[in-house]
Amino acid sequence: MQVTETLNSGLKREIKVVVPAGDMEAKLLARLSDAKDKVRINGFRPGKVPVQHLRKVYGKSFMAEVVNEILNESRTIITGRGEKAAMQPEVIMTEDEKEAEKILAGGSDFEFKLNYEVIPAIEIKDFSDIKVTRPVYDVPESEIDEQVQRVAESSRSYETKSGKAAEGDRVTIDYVGKIDGEAFAGGSGTDQPLVLGSKEFIPGFEDQLIGTKAGDDKLVTVTFPENYQAPHLAGKEATFDVTVKEVAAPGKLEVNDETAKNLGLESLERLREVVKGQIESQFGSMTRQKVKRQLLDQLDASYSFEAPSKLVEAEFTNIWNQVNRDLEAAGRTFADEETTEEEARAEYTRLAERRVRLGLVLAEIGEKAGITVSDDELQRGLFEQIRRFPGNQQQEVYEFYRSNPDALNTLRAPMFEEKVVDHLLGQISVTDKKVSKEELMAEDEESETKAKPAKKAAAKKTEKAEEAGAEEPKKKAAPKKKAPKDAE
Repeated sequence: MQVTETLNSGLKREIKVVVPAGDMEAKLLARLSDAKDKVRINGFRPGKVPVQHLRKVYGKSFMAEVVNEILNESRTIITGRGEKAAMQPEVIMTEDEKEAEKILAGGSDFEFKLNYEVIPAIEIKDFSDIKVTRPVYDVPESEIDEQVQRVAESSRSYETKSGKAAEGDRVTIDYVGKIDGEAFAGGSGTDQPLVLGSKEFIPGFEDQLIGTKAGDDKLVTVTFPENYQAPHLAGKEATFDVTVKEVAAPGKLEVNDETAKNLGLESLERLREVVKGQIESQFGSMTRQKVKRQLLDQLDASYSFEAPSKLVEAEFTNIWNQVNRDLEAAGRTFADEETTEEEARAEYTRLAERRVRLGLVLAEIGEKAGITVSDDELQRGLFEQIRRFPGNQQQEVYEFYRSNPDALNTLRAPMFEEKVVDHLLGQISVTDKKVSKEELMAEDEESETKAKPAKKAAAKKTEKAEEAGAEEPKKKAAPKKKAPKDAE
Protein backbone atom coordinates (compact mmCIF):
# COMPACT_ATOMS: atom_id res chain seq x y z
CA MET A 1 0.00 0.00 0.00
CA GLN A 2 1.42 3.36 -1.07
CA VAL A 3 0.32 6.49 0.79
CA THR A 4 1.11 9.93 -0.62
CA GLU A 5 0.09 13.27 0.90
CA THR A 6 -1.42 15.50 -1.77
CA LEU A 7 -2.76 18.34 0.42
CA ASN A 8 -1.58 19.85 3.69
CA SER A 9 -3.18 23.24 4.31
CA GLY A 10 -4.08 24.33 7.81
CA LEU A 11 -6.17 21.49 9.23
CA LYS A 12 -7.10 20.11 5.82
CA ARG A 13 -5.44 16.99 4.52
CA GLU A 14 -5.74 14.84 1.42
CA ILE A 15 -3.86 11.61 0.94
CA LYS A 16 -3.70 9.37 -2.08
CA VAL A 17 -3.74 5.63 -1.38
CA VAL A 18 -2.71 3.07 -3.98
CA VAL A 19 -3.12 -0.65 -3.33
CA PRO A 20 -1.20 -2.50 -6.06
CA ALA A 21 -3.12 -4.99 -8.18
CA GLY A 22 -0.82 -7.75 -6.86
CA ASP A 23 -1.85 -7.02 -3.26
CA MET A 24 -5.51 -6.99 -4.28
CA GLU A 25 -5.00 -10.32 -6.02
CA ALA A 26 -3.41 -11.82 -2.92
CA LYS A 27 -6.33 -10.69 -0.72
CA LEU A 28 -8.80 -12.11 -3.23
CA LEU A 29 -7.02 -15.49 -3.41
CA ALA A 30 -7.03 -15.69 0.38
CA ARG A 31 -10.80 -15.22 0.40
CA LEU A 32 -11.29 -17.76 -2.37
CA SER A 33 -9.15 -20.28 -0.52
CA ASP A 34 -11.11 -19.74 2.67
CA ALA A 35 -14.41 -20.15 0.79
CA LYS A 36 -13.30 -23.34 -1.01
CA ASP A 37 -14.27 -25.64 1.82
CA LYS A 38 -17.47 -23.76 2.68
CA VAL A 39 -19.38 -23.12 -0.54
CA ARG A 40 -21.66 -25.67 -2.16
CA ILE A 41 -21.83 -25.68 -5.97
CA ASN A 42 -23.82 -28.23 -7.99
CA GLY A 43 -21.58 -30.73 -9.76
CA PHE A 44 -18.71 -30.45 -7.27
CA ARG A 45 -18.02 -32.35 -4.08
CA PRO A 46 -17.52 -30.22 -0.93
CA GLY A 47 -13.97 -28.87 -0.84
CA LYS A 48 -13.25 -29.90 -4.44
CA VAL A 49 -14.42 -26.75 -6.26
CA PRO A 50 -11.51 -25.43 -8.37
CA VAL A 51 -10.31 -21.96 -7.33
CA GLN A 52 -10.65 -20.68 -10.89
CA HIS A 53 -14.29 -21.77 -10.96
CA LEU A 54 -14.86 -20.07 -7.61
CA ARG A 55 -13.25 -16.96 -9.03
CA LYS A 56 -15.54 -17.03 -12.03
CA VAL A 57 -18.62 -17.30 -9.80
CA TYR A 58 -17.64 -15.18 -6.79
CA GLY A 59 -14.59 -13.20 -7.92
CA LYS A 60 -16.24 -9.80 -8.34
CA SER A 61 -18.30 -10.01 -5.16
CA PHE A 62 -15.29 -11.14 -3.12
CA MET A 63 -13.15 -8.37 -4.62
CA ALA A 64 -15.89 -5.86 -3.71
CA GLU A 65 -15.60 -7.13 -0.13
CA VAL A 66 -11.83 -6.60 -0.28
CA VAL A 67 -12.38 -3.02 -1.45
CA ASN A 68 -14.85 -2.33 1.36
CA GLU A 69 -12.52 -3.85 3.91
CA ILE A 70 -9.69 -1.56 2.79
CA LEU A 71 -11.97 1.48 2.95
CA ASN A 72 -13.25 0.52 6.41
CA GLU A 73 -9.66 0.31 7.62
CA SER A 74 -8.75 3.67 6.12
CA ARG A 75 -8.80 5.33 9.55
CA THR A 76 -5.80 3.20 10.52
CA ILE A 77 -3.92 4.89 7.69
CA ILE A 78 -4.60 8.28 9.29
CA THR A 79 -3.69 6.98 12.75
CA GLY A 80 -0.47 5.62 11.33
CA ARG A 81 0.38 9.15 10.22
CA GLY A 82 0.05 10.31 13.84
CA GLU A 83 -3.13 12.26 13.08
CA LYS A 84 -6.66 12.30 14.44
CA ALA A 85 -9.44 12.92 11.93
CA ALA A 86 -12.08 15.35 13.18
CA MET A 87 -14.81 13.47 11.31
CA GLN A 88 -15.17 10.43 9.07
CA PRO A 89 -12.90 11.04 6.05
CA GLU A 90 -14.44 11.69 2.65
CA VAL A 91 -13.49 8.88 0.27
CA ILE A 92 -12.97 9.73 -3.40
CA MET A 93 -12.81 6.84 -5.87
CA THR A 94 -13.08 6.49 -9.59
CA GLU A 95 -16.57 6.90 -11.04
CA ASP A 96 -15.57 5.36 -14.37
CA GLU A 97 -17.46 2.07 -14.70
CA LYS A 98 -14.84 0.45 -16.93
CA GLU A 99 -12.06 1.33 -14.52
CA ALA A 100 -14.14 0.01 -11.61
CA GLU A 101 -14.75 -3.26 -13.47
CA LYS A 102 -11.03 -3.55 -14.09
CA ILE A 103 -10.29 -3.19 -10.36
CA LEU A 104 -12.93 -5.78 -9.44
CA ALA A 105 -11.46 -8.14 -12.02
CA GLY A 106 -8.03 -7.78 -10.42
CA GLY A 107 -6.51 -6.14 -13.46
CA SER A 108 -5.76 -2.71 -12.02
CA ASP A 109 -4.40 -1.01 -8.91
CA PHE A 110 -7.05 0.18 -6.45
CA GLU A 111 -6.58 3.91 -6.03
CA PHE A 112 -8.56 6.29 -3.84
CA LYS A 113 -8.17 9.55 -1.93
CA LEU A 114 -9.07 10.50 1.62
CA ASN A 115 -10.11 14.07 2.33
CA TYR A 116 -10.28 15.00 6.02
CA GLU A 117 -9.53 17.58 8.67
CA VAL A 118 -7.25 16.86 11.57
CA ILE A 119 -7.86 17.74 15.19
CA PRO A 120 -5.27 20.38 15.99
CA ALA A 121 -2.58 19.71 18.55
CA ILE A 122 -3.71 21.33 21.80
CA GLU A 123 -1.17 22.25 24.43
CA ILE A 124 -2.98 22.26 27.75
CA LYS A 125 -2.13 25.36 29.73
CA ASP A 126 -1.61 25.79 33.45
CA PHE A 127 -4.91 25.98 35.37
CA SER A 128 -3.51 27.93 38.32
CA ASP A 129 -4.54 31.30 36.87
CA ILE A 130 -8.20 30.30 36.56
CA LYS A 131 -10.29 31.72 39.37
CA VAL A 132 -14.04 31.33 39.75
CA THR A 133 -16.52 32.53 42.33
CA ARG A 134 -19.06 30.01 43.55
CA PRO A 135 -22.30 31.75 44.59
CA VAL A 136 -23.78 29.99 47.60
CA TYR A 137 -27.31 30.49 48.86
CA ASP A 138 -28.01 29.23 52.37
CA VAL A 139 -31.62 28.12 52.46
CA PRO A 140 -33.30 29.60 55.56
CA GLU A 141 -35.57 27.52 57.75
CA SER A 142 -38.46 29.84 56.88
CA GLU A 143 -38.19 28.88 53.20
CA ILE A 144 -38.23 25.20 54.10
CA ASP A 145 -41.31 25.83 56.26
CA GLU A 146 -43.05 27.59 53.37
CA GLN A 147 -42.27 24.77 50.97
CA VAL A 148 -43.41 22.13 53.46
CA GLN A 149 -46.65 24.07 53.78
CA ARG A 150 -47.07 24.11 49.99
CA VAL A 151 -46.33 20.40 49.73
CA ALA A 152 -48.81 19.68 52.51
CA GLU A 153 -51.46 21.59 50.60
CA SER A 154 -51.59 18.67 48.18
CA SER A 155 -53.02 16.54 50.97
CA ARG A 156 -55.61 19.12 52.06
CA SER A 157 -59.18 17.90 51.80
CA TYR A 158 -61.96 19.94 50.16
CA GLU A 159 -65.71 19.68 50.67
CA THR A 160 -68.24 20.71 48.02
CA LYS A 161 -70.23 23.78 48.96
CA SER A 162 -73.25 25.48 47.39
CA GLY A 163 -72.30 29.09 47.92
CA LYS A 164 -70.06 31.48 46.04
CA ALA A 165 -66.36 30.83 45.59
CA ALA A 166 -64.05 32.73 47.91
CA GLU A 167 -60.29 33.02 48.02
CA GLY A 168 -58.85 29.70 49.20
CA ASP A 169 -61.73 27.70 47.73
CA ARG A 170 -61.08 25.15 45.03
CA VAL A 171 -63.06 25.47 41.82
CA THR A 172 -63.27 22.84 39.11
CA ILE A 173 -63.56 24.43 35.67
CA ASP A 174 -63.70 23.89 31.93
CA TYR A 175 -62.15 26.69 29.88
CA VAL A 176 -61.32 27.72 26.32
CA GLY A 177 -58.75 30.49 25.76
CA LYS A 178 -59.02 32.78 22.74
CA ILE A 179 -57.03 35.61 21.19
CA ASP A 180 -58.88 37.86 18.76
CA GLY A 181 -61.77 35.41 18.94
CA GLU A 182 -59.67 32.42 17.87
CA ALA A 183 -58.87 29.56 20.24
CA PHE A 184 -55.12 29.05 20.65
CA ALA A 185 -53.27 25.76 21.08
CA GLY A 186 -52.86 24.62 24.67
CA GLY A 187 -55.32 27.19 26.00
CA SER A 188 -58.17 24.80 26.76
CA GLY A 189 -58.86 22.36 29.58
CA THR A 190 -61.60 20.30 31.19
CA ASP A 191 -62.22 19.36 34.82
CA GLN A 192 -59.27 21.52 35.85
CA PRO A 193 -58.99 22.05 39.64
CA LEU A 194 -57.82 25.49 40.70
CA VAL A 195 -57.34 26.86 44.20
CA LEU A 196 -58.23 30.55 44.11
CA GLY A 197 -55.35 32.62 45.41
CA SER A 198 -52.73 30.02 44.57
CA LYS A 199 -51.41 32.22 41.72
CA GLU A 200 -51.02 29.18 39.52
CA PHE A 201 -52.68 30.88 36.56
CA ILE A 202 -51.60 34.11 34.93
CA PRO A 203 -52.27 37.30 36.95
CA GLY A 204 -55.92 38.36 37.06
CA PHE A 205 -57.40 34.99 36.08
CA GLU A 206 -58.19 33.66 39.55
CA ASP A 207 -59.45 36.99 40.90
CA GLN A 208 -62.27 37.04 38.33
CA LEU A 209 -63.59 33.67 39.51
CA ILE A 210 -64.13 34.85 43.08
CA GLY A 211 -67.87 35.12 43.63
CA THR A 212 -68.82 32.52 41.03
CA LYS A 213 -70.76 29.37 41.91
CA ALA A 214 -71.28 25.93 40.39
CA GLY A 215 -73.04 26.14 37.03
CA ASP A 216 -71.89 29.70 36.26
CA ASP A 217 -70.39 30.65 32.91
CA LYS A 218 -67.80 33.37 33.18
CA LEU A 219 -65.87 35.34 30.57
CA VAL A 220 -62.39 36.01 31.97
CA THR A 221 -60.25 38.64 30.29
CA VAL A 222 -56.52 38.75 31.03
CA THR A 223 -53.33 40.06 29.47
CA PHE A 224 -50.32 37.78 29.17
CA PRO A 225 -47.20 39.20 30.88
CA GLU A 226 -44.67 40.94 28.62
CA ASN A 227 -42.04 38.38 29.65
CA TYR A 228 -44.32 35.38 29.10
CA GLN A 229 -42.45 32.21 28.12
CA ALA A 230 -44.34 31.86 24.81
CA PRO A 231 -43.22 34.95 22.83
CA HIS A 232 -46.21 34.86 20.47
CA LEU A 233 -48.54 35.30 23.46
CA ALA A 234 -46.45 37.77 25.45
CA GLY A 235 -48.26 41.03 26.10
CA LYS A 236 -51.43 39.95 24.28
CA GLU A 237 -54.96 40.18 25.63
CA ALA A 238 -56.85 36.91 25.83
CA THR A 239 -60.34 35.84 26.84
CA PHE A 240 -61.28 32.56 28.49
CA ASP A 241 -64.77 31.08 28.33
CA VAL A 242 -64.97 29.45 31.76
CA THR A 243 -67.62 27.07 33.08
CA VAL A 244 -67.54 26.55 36.84
CA LYS A 245 -68.49 22.94 37.55
CA GLU A 246 -67.85 22.75 41.30
CA VAL A 247 -66.91 24.95 44.24
CA ALA A 248 -65.30 23.30 47.27
CA ALA A 249 -64.19 24.78 50.59
CA PRO A 250 -60.85 23.80 52.12
CA GLY A 251 -60.70 21.60 55.17
CA LYS A 252 -58.39 22.34 58.08
CA LEU A 253 -54.73 21.75 57.29
CA GLU A 254 -52.40 20.59 60.02
CA VAL A 255 -48.76 19.99 59.20
CA ASN A 256 -47.76 17.07 61.41
CA ASP A 257 -46.60 13.45 61.27
CA GLU A 258 -50.01 12.36 60.00
CA THR A 259 -49.71 14.80 57.09
CA ALA A 260 -46.31 13.36 56.23
CA LYS A 261 -47.71 9.82 56.33
CA ASN A 262 -50.48 10.85 53.91
CA LEU A 263 -47.67 11.91 51.58
CA GLY A 264 -45.94 8.54 51.93
CA LEU A 265 -43.27 9.58 54.47
CA GLU A 266 -42.80 8.31 57.99
CA SER A 267 -42.70 11.62 59.85
CA LEU A 268 -42.78 15.40 59.60
CA GLU A 269 -39.05 15.46 60.27
CA ARG A 270 -38.49 13.22 57.26
CA LEU A 271 -40.75 15.45 55.14
CA ARG A 272 -38.65 18.46 56.10
CA GLU A 273 -35.46 16.58 55.18
CA VAL A 274 -36.83 15.67 51.75
CA VAL A 275 -38.04 19.21 51.07
CA LYS A 276 -34.74 20.70 52.21
CA GLY A 277 -32.84 18.31 49.93
CA GLN A 278 -34.99 19.23 46.94
CA ILE A 279 -34.52 22.97 47.53
CA GLU A 280 -30.77 22.63 48.02
CA SER A 281 -30.53 20.49 44.89
CA GLN A 282 -32.37 23.11 42.84
CA PHE A 283 -30.17 25.96 44.02
CA GLY A 284 -27.10 23.74 43.81
CA SER A 285 -27.81 23.23 40.10
CA MET A 286 -27.98 27.00 39.63
CA THR A 287 -24.69 27.40 41.49
CA ARG A 288 -22.99 24.80 39.30
CA GLN A 289 -24.40 26.43 36.18
CA LYS A 290 -22.80 29.75 37.10
CA VAL A 291 -19.50 28.20 38.14
CA LYS A 292 -19.31 26.15 34.96
CA ARG A 293 -20.07 29.19 32.85
CA GLN A 294 -17.21 31.10 34.47
CA LEU A 295 -14.87 28.17 33.90
CA LEU A 296 -15.84 27.75 30.25
CA ASP A 297 -15.55 31.47 29.60
CA GLN A 298 -11.99 31.52 30.93
CA LEU A 299 -11.03 28.39 29.01
CA ASP A 300 -12.50 29.92 25.87
CA ALA A 301 -10.42 33.06 26.39
CA SER A 302 -7.27 30.97 26.83
CA TYR A 303 -7.48 28.96 23.61
CA SER A 304 -7.78 30.52 20.17
CA PHE A 305 -6.79 27.72 17.79
CA GLU A 306 -8.59 27.05 14.50
CA ALA A 307 -11.51 24.66 14.93
CA PRO A 308 -12.13 21.98 12.26
CA SER A 309 -14.63 23.52 9.85
CA LYS A 310 -16.63 20.30 9.40
CA LEU A 311 -17.20 20.01 13.13
CA VAL A 312 -18.24 23.66 13.27
CA GLU A 313 -20.63 23.17 10.35
CA ALA A 314 -22.20 20.14 12.03
CA GLU A 315 -22.58 21.97 15.34
CA PHE A 316 -24.00 25.05 13.63
CA THR A 317 -26.56 22.88 11.82
CA ASN A 318 -27.72 21.40 15.14
CA ILE A 319 -28.07 24.85 16.71
CA TRP A 320 -29.70 26.41 13.66
CA ASN A 321 -32.27 23.65 13.31
CA GLN A 322 -33.21 23.98 17.00
CA VAL A 323 -33.51 27.77 16.77
CA ASN A 324 -35.76 27.55 13.74
CA ARG A 325 -37.92 24.88 15.39
CA ASP A 326 -38.30 27.14 18.42
CA LEU A 327 -39.21 30.13 16.26
CA GLU A 328 -41.70 28.13 14.22
CA ALA A 329 -43.31 26.69 17.34
CA ALA A 330 -43.62 30.17 18.83
CA GLY A 331 -44.98 31.64 15.59
CA ARG A 332 -42.11 34.14 15.48
CA THR A 333 -39.63 35.36 12.87
CA PHE A 334 -36.14 36.80 13.13
CA ALA A 335 -37.66 40.24 12.60
CA ASP A 336 -39.89 39.67 15.64
CA GLU A 337 -36.72 39.02 17.62
CA GLU A 338 -35.23 42.33 16.44
CA THR A 339 -32.58 40.73 14.27
CA THR A 340 -32.04 39.38 10.76
CA GLU A 341 -31.30 35.88 9.55
CA GLU A 342 -27.83 37.02 8.47
CA GLU A 343 -27.03 38.44 11.92
CA ALA A 344 -28.43 35.33 13.58
CA ARG A 345 -26.29 33.07 11.41
CA ALA A 346 -23.18 35.02 12.34
CA GLU A 347 -23.98 34.82 16.06
CA TYR A 348 -24.69 31.09 15.95
CA THR A 349 -21.59 30.40 13.89
CA ARG A 350 -19.55 32.02 16.65
CA LEU A 351 -21.40 29.92 19.22
CA ALA A 352 -20.72 26.75 17.19
CA GLU A 353 -17.02 27.61 16.99
CA ARG A 354 -16.94 28.18 20.75
CA ARG A 355 -18.63 24.87 21.46
CA VAL A 356 -16.31 22.90 19.20
CA ARG A 357 -13.19 24.58 20.53
CA LEU A 358 -14.22 24.05 24.16
CA GLY A 359 -15.22 20.47 23.40
CA LEU A 360 -11.77 19.71 21.99
CA VAL A 361 -10.04 21.40 24.94
CA LEU A 362 -12.11 19.48 27.48
CA ALA A 363 -11.54 16.24 25.57
CA GLU A 364 -7.77 16.79 25.63
CA ILE A 365 -7.80 17.65 29.33
CA GLY A 366 -9.90 14.57 30.07
CA GLU A 367 -7.67 12.30 28.01
CA LYS A 368 -4.51 13.52 29.70
CA ALA A 369 -6.16 13.12 33.13
CA GLY A 370 -7.27 9.59 32.27
CA ILE A 371 -10.94 10.44 32.69
CA THR A 372 -13.42 7.93 31.29
CA VAL A 373 -17.11 7.12 31.54
CA SER A 374 -17.53 3.55 32.69
CA ASP A 375 -20.21 1.23 31.35
CA ASP A 376 -21.92 1.31 34.75
CA GLU A 377 -21.99 5.11 34.72
CA LEU A 378 -23.35 5.11 31.19
CA GLN A 379 -26.01 2.61 32.20
CA ARG A 380 -27.10 4.83 35.10
CA GLY A 381 -27.18 7.82 32.75
CA LEU A 382 -29.33 5.83 30.34
CA PHE A 383 -31.82 4.96 33.08
CA GLU A 384 -31.95 8.63 34.11
CA GLN A 385 -32.77 9.54 30.53
CA ILE A 386 -35.42 6.83 30.23
CA ARG A 387 -37.18 7.96 33.40
CA ARG A 388 -37.99 11.28 31.71
CA PHE A 389 -40.39 9.53 29.35
CA PRO A 390 -43.91 8.25 30.08
CA GLY A 391 -44.04 4.67 31.31
CA ASN A 392 -45.43 3.25 28.06
CA GLN A 393 -42.52 4.73 26.08
CA GLN A 394 -39.64 3.73 28.36
CA GLN A 395 -39.01 0.29 26.85
CA GLU A 396 -39.09 1.75 23.35
CA VAL A 397 -36.56 4.44 24.32
CA TYR A 398 -34.35 1.85 26.01
CA GLU A 399 -34.27 -0.33 22.89
CA PHE A 400 -33.52 2.71 20.73
CA TYR A 401 -30.40 3.54 22.73
CA ARG A 402 -29.35 -0.10 23.02
CA SER A 403 -29.44 -0.55 19.25
CA ASN A 404 -27.89 2.83 18.33
CA PRO A 405 -24.29 3.28 19.52
CA ASP A 406 -24.22 6.84 18.15
CA ALA A 407 -27.28 7.74 20.22
CA LEU A 408 -25.66 6.19 23.28
CA ASN A 409 -22.61 8.36 22.68
CA THR A 410 -24.82 11.44 22.93
CA LEU A 411 -25.30 10.41 26.57
CA ARG A 412 -21.64 9.57 27.13
CA ALA A 413 -20.32 12.93 25.85
CA PRO A 414 -22.06 15.23 28.39
CA MET A 415 -21.26 12.78 31.22
CA PHE A 416 -17.59 12.88 30.22
CA GLU A 417 -17.72 16.68 30.07
CA GLU A 418 -19.17 16.93 33.59
CA LYS A 419 -16.44 14.65 34.93
CA VAL A 420 -13.79 16.84 33.29
CA VAL A 421 -15.41 19.94 34.81
CA ASP A 422 -15.33 18.25 38.23
CA HIS A 423 -11.65 17.47 37.68
CA LEU A 424 -10.91 21.09 36.76
CA LEU A 425 -12.81 22.45 39.76
CA GLY A 426 -10.40 20.44 41.90
CA GLN A 427 -7.44 22.08 40.17
CA ILE A 428 -8.42 25.75 40.02
CA SER A 429 -9.09 28.45 42.58
CA VAL A 430 -12.73 28.41 43.72
CA THR A 431 -13.95 31.05 46.16
CA ASP A 432 -17.35 30.74 47.82
CA LYS A 433 -19.50 33.86 48.05
CA LYS A 434 -22.74 34.02 50.02
CA VAL A 435 -25.53 35.47 47.88
CA SER A 436 -29.24 36.09 48.11
CA LYS A 437 -31.75 33.99 46.23
CA GLU A 438 -32.35 36.90 43.83
CA GLU A 439 -28.64 37.18 43.08
CA LEU A 440 -28.33 33.46 42.45
CA MET A 441 -31.34 33.37 40.14
CA ALA A 442 -30.42 36.54 38.24
CA GLU A 443 -29.26 36.13 34.66
CA ASP A 444 -25.62 36.97 33.98
CA GLU A 445 -25.57 40.14 31.88
CA GLU A 446 -22.76 38.81 29.72
CA SER A 447 -24.60 35.60 28.93
CA GLU A 448 -27.62 37.56 27.76
CA THR A 449 -25.78 38.73 24.66
CA LYS A 450 -23.03 36.20 24.15
CA ALA A 451 -24.88 33.50 22.33
CA LYS A 452 -27.94 35.06 20.86
CA PRO A 453 -28.67 37.98 18.58
CA ALA A 454 -30.63 40.88 20.05
CA LYS A 455 -33.26 39.64 22.55
CA LYS A 456 -33.65 36.27 20.96
CA ALA A 457 -35.89 34.27 23.24
CA ALA A 458 -35.59 31.17 21.09
CA ALA A 459 -31.84 31.14 21.64
CA LYS A 460 -32.08 31.13 25.41
CA LYS A 461 -32.71 27.41 25.58
CA THR A 462 -29.83 26.74 23.19
CA GLU A 463 -27.35 28.81 25.18
CA LYS A 464 -28.44 27.34 28.51
CA ALA A 465 -28.05 23.81 27.21
CA GLU A 466 -24.56 24.57 25.89
CA GLU A 467 -23.22 26.20 29.01
CA ALA A 468 -25.10 24.50 31.80
CA GLY A 469 -26.83 21.43 30.45
CA ALA A 470 -30.15 22.66 31.86
CA GLU A 471 -32.96 25.00 31.05
CA GLU A 472 -34.05 27.79 33.34
CA PRO A 473 -37.11 26.97 35.49
CA LYS A 474 -40.33 27.64 33.62
CA LYS A 475 -42.74 30.20 34.99
CA LYS A 476 -46.36 29.36 35.73
CA ALA A 477 -48.53 29.64 32.69
CA ALA A 478 -52.13 30.37 31.98
CA PRO A 479 -54.02 28.16 33.19
CA LYS A 480 -52.03 25.72 35.32
CA LYS A 481 -50.08 23.19 33.25
CA LYS A 482 -52.19 24.24 30.31
CA ALA A 483 -49.87 26.78 28.74
CA PRO A 484 -49.80 26.64 24.97
CA LYS A 485 -47.86 23.52 24.05
CA ASP A 486 -45.66 25.39 21.62
CA ALA A 487 -44.43 27.47 24.52
CA GLU A 488 -43.04 24.50 26.35
